[in-house]
Amino acid sequence: MDNPLKYFSELRDPRVERNREHLLEEILLIAIASVLSGAESWNDMADYGEDKREWLQTFLTLPGGIPSHDTFNRVFQALDPEEMERGFAAWVSSIAKLTAGEVVAIDGKTLCGTREAGKKALVHMVSAWASANNLVLGQRKVDEKSNEITAIPKLLNALELAGTVVTVDAMGCQREIASLIVEKKADYVLAVKDNQGLLAEQVRDSFLLLNADAVSEEIDCGHGRVEQRKCSVIADLSLIEKAAEWASLQGLVRIESERYHKVSGKVEREIRYYITSLRPDAARLNTVVRQHWGIENKLHWVLDVGFGEDLDRKRAGDAAQNFSLLNRIALNLLKQETTFKRGIRSKRLKAARNQPYLLKLLEFDMRRPW
Repeated sequence: MDNPLKYFSELRDPRVERNREHLLEEILLIAIASVLSGAESWNDMADYGEDKREWLQTFLTLPGGIPSHDTFNRVFQALDPEEMERGFAAWVSSIAKLTAGEVVAIDGKTLCGTREAGKKALVHMVSAWASANNLVLGQRKVDEKSNEITAIPKLLNALELAGTVVTVDAMGCQREIASLIVEKKADYVLAVKDNQGLLAEQVRDSFLLLNADAVSEEIDCGHGRVEQRKCSVIADLSLIEKAAEWASLQGLVRIESERYHKVSGKVEREIRYYITSLRPDAARLNTVVRQHWGIENKLHWVLDVGFGEDLDRKRAGDAAQNFSLLNRIALNLLKQETTFKRGIRSKRLKAARNQPYLLKLLEFDMRRPW
């Protein structure tokens, strides 16, 4: 796997030249290495650098010594997040081999600690997750006075999606987004909820008045519960007004799930609806919808529990957005390393204490660092 640092080589340094006491590429390397090793703040980064100073000096020049926590803070506040995200997307494109039919899930996550004093807005990021590759493909920030509808197209435009199946929650159930996915030579499965009032009503009516073309059931046991999911698909779009305005629309999907908790005996039932450009293959669609939730379990949950992202208090400038990207770089590197069969927390602890393992994660050659 390529070292991610070389994909940020054209990143513009936001500092005035007289204040460039530390090399930008070395600030980036120490930042990524420290996050891989458990850092969750600018103070953690600076402490990591000081603790590892003797080792870092064997392959870095460190003209100004180890950057202070204020330096890390100021630099990542000022770095252009769009340039950072372009570099990230280019790196991921070099390592991700998206397979035909792979599910790419799009979903948003709020960084709960990022509200600035006197303001209501929180930083909200939309990410793309490749289920088979186990990788974050990219992310975009939702504009403060907007919502995910504006961020999703920007994210989709930044990704290579040919041959994949893009899944999006109800916020992204928009004709323009469906058209863009099809233009990217991908298929879509879009959740339909009451934010699409007329469409939601017509999809529900279709399942009341028409026969399903395909039905598939699956049962999953684990974590103290038994879950049964029934997927029904209808190819008849006669009850959907202006169906032709939805690019390549081929079917309506209903997922009926029943979850039984063994300890409490509690039973939970839920019905969800979707529209899709895939042909009416109920078994495949059942799997696709289930794989969408990998972005919650394998990305958002891990970022909160393994990286403490929900407790993050970075607020100034673009610090929160850029630090979230560092977390995703680290997560991708940790997910792709498979020789150490442990969880994310254990891998970060190993990286902190084992320098050869850290260099392995980074694909870093001390003789040719960039």
